[in-house]
Amino acid sequence: MVTDDRRWVYILETVSAPARHYTGLTADVPSRIAWHNAGLSAHTAKHGPWRLLVAMEFRDVSTAIHFESYLKSGSGRAFARRHFGIQAGGSSGSTP
Repeated sequence: MVTDDRRWVYILETVSAPARHYTGLTADVPSRIAWHNAGLSAHTAKHGPWRLLVAMEFRDVSTAIHFESYLKSGSGRAFARRHFGIQAGGSSGSTP
């Protein structure tokens, strides 16, 4: 049996306040964005609608989990600002 362990680390930004971001992990980016925009996440429900800023695919879950954790750290947030054009500012839950 072949399993697909690929995962995506994604960064969302709010439409109304692009300085507000959320970082997450999923196997299905379009469905997860719809989930956030439906208000089903306690961390993002108050600040939608959300749009995708960046999504990175990883071959295995472990690597994706480590990268997501890194992006949520201080040095990871600085990395995201430098490489993804993320503005410093307000945050929501898990901000890169």
